[in-house]
Amino acid sequence: MAEKKLEVEKKEKVHIFEAWCKRCGICSAFCPTSALSLKKDGLPFLAHPEKCTLCKLCELRCPDFAITVREKEKKERS
Repeated sequence: MAEKKLEVEKKEKVHIFEAWCKRCGICSAFCPTSALSLKKDGLPFLAHPEKCTLCKLCELRCPDFAITVREKEKKERS
């Protein structure tokens, strides 16, 4: 089961560590493309993944280090 969770985390552009998040909303407030939104309980989620530019402002502004932004995968040259 842990392996399956790791697979999902690797595919996500933005991963939210729910246990660390205090639901302050700073991440969504600083998102320049409004890709992040807040659920009713205040937990952020990537509502519009196509808008996410991987700028890492949400990760940098999060006071609880509860957000990880995945780097773009580099294609290997043959």
